[in-house]
Amino acid sequence: MASQDWFDKDFYKVLGVDKTASDAELKKTYRKLARQYHPDSNPGDAAAESRFKEISEAYSVLSDKEQRAEYDQVRAMGSGARFTAGGPGQGGGFEDVFGGMFGQQGGQRVRFGQGGARGGAGGFEDILGGMFGGGGGFGQSSGGFRGFGGPTKGRDVTASTTLDFATAIAGDTVKLSQGNGRPVNVRIPAGAADGQKIRLRGRGEPSADGGEAGDLVVTVSVRKHPVFERDGQHLRVDVPVTFVEAALGATIQVPTLGGDPVKLKVAPGTPSGRVLRVKGRGVTTKNGTGDLLATVQVAVPSHLSDKQREAVEALRAALPDEDPREDLLAKARS
Repeated sequence: MASQDWFDKDFYKVLGVDKTASDAELKKTYRKLARQYHPDSNPGDAAAESRFKEISEAYSVLSDKEQRAEYDQVRAMGSGARFTAGGPGQGGGFEDVFGGMFGQQGGQRVRFGQGGARGGAGGFEDILGGMFGGGGGFGQSSGGFRGFGGPTKGRDVTASTTLDFATAIAGDTVKLSQGNGRPVNVRIPAGAADGQKIRLRGRGEPSADGGEAGDLVVTVSVRKHPVFERDGQHLRVDVPVTFVEAALGATIQVPTLGGDPVKLKVAPGTPSGRVLRVKGRGVTTKNGTGDLLATVQVAVPSHLSDKQREAVEALRAALPDEDPREDLLAKARS
């Protein structure tokens, strides 16, 4: 802008704070309003963008002790005090508020409002660019407003923990040691999966300039189970049955994770690979509870006595002379 009359603008009223508001109160109020009116949160809303610029302008002055003192003096003096754009050697306008921060002198200014050429400095309305996914550049980009300044979030801290299969399914609280030596309790939700990341807000490194602290991101590793395998919200288990059980049918016991076995009926003529389902005995997560899927595996004896061999040969002679692979071969040739 060409000039800025501080007397005509009540920055305290713009932010909705008292003239005695502390720096912490100013920051808290500004961040709340900036989030509400940021252009990235109100795409295409000219009124919101204008309001965001007013808020940013007010905070840029009141958050700086020297600027705030000068502003209070100007407001106390009355309408005779005006800040206009001056030439070299003269007092600059509002666009010169942060000129010293960039080593600019003699009429060079940091301008607030429209950004310059590509790669040039953007408006102060971009102060929360980082909060909305903006990068470190200035000006505007196709992804929205990108900015500078304002409190920055502290760095995230990463950690990892390894759990037994059953513990991950049931959920637990584990104690981890941070880099500073302080222990932290991390709640592992029920149904945690291998590789899942759990984020604890504000438990990372503190901000260097008064912003919010970073997060603690914990990666969960889950040991394999000797019997069960996870399939989303379901649990899978291979259950061996004898040839007689598969051929004639039977009632068998199937193990469950952390509970008593359940009884399942194997129908006569059940082939190897058929899946029997036990409702509600899978993994419980916030999205619901899965099932236990038991896959039948027909166990073939590896050693037969002479008497057993004779019995099997008698069975072969009694069965129809069929080739169970005939249909498979026909499909392969088609």
